[in-house]
Amino acid sequence: MAIINQATRELQVKIVYYGPAMGGKTTNLVQVHDHVQTAAGNKGKLVSLATNSDRTLFFDFLPLEAPAIKGYRVKFQLYTVPGQVIYNTTRQLVLRGVDGIVFVADSQYEKMAENVESFVNLEENLKTLKLSLDDIPYVLQYNKRDLPNAAPIEYMEFLLNNRDVLVPSFPAVANRCEGVFETLNMITRMLLSKFVKSDVPQYA
Repeated sequence: MAIINQATRELQVKIVYYGPAMGGKTTNLVQVHDHVQTAAGNKGKLVSLATNSDRTLFFDFLPLEAPAIKGYRVKFQLYTVPGQVIYNTTRQLVLRGVDGIVFVADSQYEKMAENVESFVNLEENLKTLKLSLDDIPYVLQYNKRDLPNAAPIEYMEFLLNNRDVLVPSFPAVANRCEGVFETLNMITRMLLSKFVKSDVPQYA
């Protein structure tokens, strides 16, 4: 849930990157941090807590400042969850207060079961927090499209985007920054649109 500070006219929006281990969640945040252009350089510090195998152990956090909406200064806080199942409690902690989700799927054929397992796990963890994907804006990113064993987009859509309401999805090669900003731009637009339609008073 977005944090609205009426005194400072500031809106904090939390976006969580979710998906299987080594799928590209952290790579997305690194690319955003390296390439994003913000006013006065207000993009914050990228914090990464990783194991020796370079997997995210807890979360990455990247605050981004966007132009004012309704007279409020908007700050996006980007997180990733650990991909390994043994850190599921940490995933739940990171999901607390989430406003939007980017699900990063690994396009390799042999990773399809892990993609589906991670997506089901996302739904289960949201349910634990009394949340649902029906109420939270989210987008899908099909990463690693450059690999020779990448599954067809149509197959991944069937596995992960086969619901009553289809969500935006993007092919990506995160380590080359392809599809990274298209994905981020869409989820931020969806969240800002939700805020604009909300009952928050507008400042001149």
